[in-house]
Amino acid sequence: MEKTIDIICIGEVLIDFIGHEVNTSINRTKDYHRFLGGSPTNVAVNASRLGLNPILVATCGQDGLGDYVVRKLKSNNVNTTHIRKSDDNPTSVIFVSKSTETPDFIPYRQADCEILESQLPDDVIEKAKIFHTTCFALSKNPARTTILNRAKKAKELGLKLSIDINFSERIWPDRAEAKQIIKEYLSNDPLVKLSEDDCYRLFAEVKSEDYIFEYFHNLGASTICLTKGKNGVVVSDVNHGLFFQKAVQINEIKDATGAGDAFWTGFLYAQLHDKNIEDSITIAQKLASIKLQNVGRLPDNINIKKIIEE
Repeated sequence: MEKTIDIICIGEVLIDFIGHEVNTSINRTKDYHRFLGGSPTNVAVNASRLGLNPILVATCGQDGLGDYVVRKLKSNNVNTTHIRKSDDNPTSVIFVSKSTETPDFIPYRQADCEILESQLPDDVIEKAKIFHTTCFALSKNPARTTILNRAKKAKELGLKLSIDINFSERIWPDRAEAKQIIKEYLSNDPLVKLSEDDCYRLFAEVKSEDYIFEYFHNLGASTICLTKGKNGVVVSDVNHGLFFQKAVQINEIKDATGAGDAFWTGFLYAQLHDKNIEDSITIAQKLASIKLQNVGRLPDNINIKKIIEE
């Protein structure tokens, strides 16, 4: 079967209300601006901007914010066939502080976890190359069961899997359960993206790079990408070894929200184009640096070829 879908992004779609004042606590933020959000949603939108053909499998509410979600996805040329509107719960919302580092947030989760297996049939999976999800999406049922079952089918059909382990105890208070579900997903050998902050939250303490890589390799992941903010990126691959790249220097960071999603979109883009790990990190970092210099999303009409060739 012809592979017409580059990336299946399955998981949370929501509205980010991002604070207007930079580096101000949520407590003291007066004004918020509305943006389409959710990590897999960001990856789908970014992928479309780069000329890829992604689909987003997600659920929002049957409400004004849900209408906004669908409108913004369509305006970014993201296929909305697999978006479901819940009759029972409103669209999920997260209030986020605008920050040059890791933002603070308050989640109000509603419809985002209502992802059903009927939203992603086998014949659609069969047309895709990569199956991507997040820790956030796996934190609640029915989305969790749907994603685990669909991931298993994706593996059987020969897709490469991917996960952003964006763990937060505010989203998933039961760490033991989270680790067990992550273990189940990682048995499919996905590409793994996680940050130092994610690791600190997941393990409830600082762990060394060696510990982190050994832990996730032992769960079945061959390629693990650890982002370290201003301290760069380290990738550990069981077949190719260890890779480190310094962070791209940026004069002014305007908004860190979504930078990790931009990074991972760049990495997946590079992998789809058969780039090696070093080139994949370089492309990913360039895309993240563009995001850090823009509030809310990547700017329109990114020339990815120019980015790569610079």
